[in-house]
Amino acid sequence: MPAISVEAFNEIIRADLTWAFDMGMKADEIGKGTAVLRLPYRSSMLRPGGVIAGPMMMALADACMFAVALSVIGEVKLAVTTSFNINFLHRASPGDLLAEGSILKLGKRLAVADVVVHSEGHERPVAHATGTYSIPQL
Repeated sequence: MPAISVEAFNEIIRADLTWAFDMGMKADEIGKGTAVLRLPYRSSMLRPGGVIAGPMMMALADACMFAVALSVIGEVKLAVTTSFNINFLHRASPGDLLAEGSILKLGKRLAVADVVVHSEGHERPVAHATGTYSIPQL
């Protein structure tokens, strides 16, 4: 069982990650050490050339890493990103973005996660991100 439910994480988005809520972001699935988040398409997400802008993918990937971390440590809202790396692989077509994340390593103070971002309906990934979350001492 995950340490946080989809409903509880979506409430965190609504109440505490208002930037993500304003973007329409939500968790679709959360398992122990895994998460799938969705960013619904809006035309304001496009950059010149008709592709989804990188900062949209970065925000989704980081929020997905947060969900992955909470799926194993529980509702520790003060866990924060300490490192983040993203590679943009292919053009992100207009449409919903899906981020699929998983835990790579969980320690006492750090959680390392991996996220693959897809344009919904397309098989090949548009971005790949890795990051580390710092877990505060409680």
